[in-house]
Amino acid sequence: MEPLIYPVILSGGSGTRLWPLSRLSFPKQFLDLFGTTTLFQRTCGRVVDDQFSAPIILSNTEHRFIIQEQLHAIGCSAKSIVLEPVGRNTAPAVLISALLAEKIDKNKLILVMPSDHLIDDEAAFVSEIKNGVSAAQGGRVVVYGIQPTSPHTGYGYIEVSDDKFKSTLMVNKFHEKPNIDDAEAYLSDGHYFWNAGIFLFKAQTMIDLFAEFEPEMLAFCRQALDSAENLNDGFVRLSESAYQKCANISIDYAIIEKASNVSCVPLACGWNDLGSWASVTEVAERDEDGNSSRGDVIFHQSKNCYVHSDRGAKVAVVGLEDVVAVATKDAVLLSSKDMSEEVKFIVEQIKRDECSSAVHHTRVYRPWGWYESLEKGQRFQVKCLMVKPGAQLSLQSHHHRAEHWVVVSGSVRVTNDDNVTLLSENESTYIPVGSKHRLENPGMIPAKIIEVQTGSYLGEDDIVRYEDVYKRTTEDA
Repeated sequence: MEPLIYPVILSGGSGTRLWPLSRLSFPKQFLDLFGTTTLFQRTCGRVVDDQFSAPIILSNTEHRFIIQEQLHAIGCSAKSIVLEPVGRNTAPAVLISALLAEKIDKNKLILVMPSDHLIDDEAAFVSEIKNGVSAAQGGRVVVYGIQPTSPHTGYGYIEVSDDKFKSTLMVNKFHEKPNIDDAEAYLSDGHYFWNAGIFLFKAQTMIDLFAEFEPEMLAFCRQALDSAENLNDGFVRLSESAYQKCANISIDYAIIEKASNVSCVPLACGWNDLGSWASVTEVAERDEDGNSSRGDVIFHQSKNCYVHSDRGAKVAVVGLEDVVAVATKDAVLLSSKDMSEEVKFIVEQIKRDECSSAVHHTRVYRPWGWYESLEKGQRFQVKCLMVKPGAQLSLQSHHHRAEHWVVVSGSVRVTNDDNVTLLSENESTYIPVGSKHRLENPGMIPAKIIEVQTGSYLGEDDIVRYEDVYKRTTEDA
């Protein structure tokens, strides 16, 4: 049976509100916050149904290999992974998805949803998504609304004019994030829903709306898709010259709030956008004192606290209440719960200070595995590298640094100019400045290497790449 709906998963975002665990290079959708799967993996998993095709995923170039690896881990495949060369918010991304579907069937239904939301009842989610099918097939844009449970000031609201107990409601007006007085009025009125940012529509319906309200963007996106580069493993990289001309605007502002053919379908499925650490605490398991924790954490005489200790740091909490504490290897956040949304301003300050902790963790993931900075000083840096079985770094050279490699587990094949050597545990080699070199793992287990860099410049951009199976650009390690 031909799938009824094409799911489109938007996997962008900067990850600022759950810093320091979430960062620009590894935002919250790729984090395992509650169990064994990430938010991105849960999003992909909830549309494994006969009514849905394999998902189309829109992301940026830097995250493409994280996406590929997380899909592989859950046995899921994407119809395509579309790479945005520059960030342009949700309007161009939604339009690209409609244009992709148009190539197959202009009347195909598209379900657009974020990749970083939590849904407790996934069966109810699928059932209620289907409640919008008839309206979408009839040429309407369906926006899914969440019944408010509190006067939340961090969400946009949808005002409906029909009986709120109907399955499909007419949208009267959209409201921006309100102040607390307006939010309390919306809650008591009963005809307002939180805007979940989930939409269902026919491809042609959305294209027609862009032709009416954003014709320039429609032209630029057609150019970006027509000139896109098809990479290996199902990646499609949009043309940067065309895509960067698109306005940086959300689908709500560009289209949804202007359109007259919008309906709302209530979505009761245990939804949470996890937009702050306070939101995370709402769904985390608590002990008898209301405390929640992940990692090595001890509480004493404390209540209603959330503490996350990442990668081994022991955290002790004594005599505190309503506090969020998040400890990673290179950063610690302490915040009151009611101020946790202000974390984004801390990240802005860190960016202004040009500190890497706003962008990267000490462990940085690459398609071949990961590297972690262990120590850095004047003219030297020590890293640990993990190379996955069958993976390889690019054939490359450096202008300013030499490298010493010591294998601490597994085995690796080292190309050093014209020499190719197999190294096992406790063996080492030296890579001089300017040498063309490559590191490969031909074995069946992950290989770990201690790398000592020495030289006048140790930045990740000191790289000349000659061959790369992952088709990366120079700035990628």
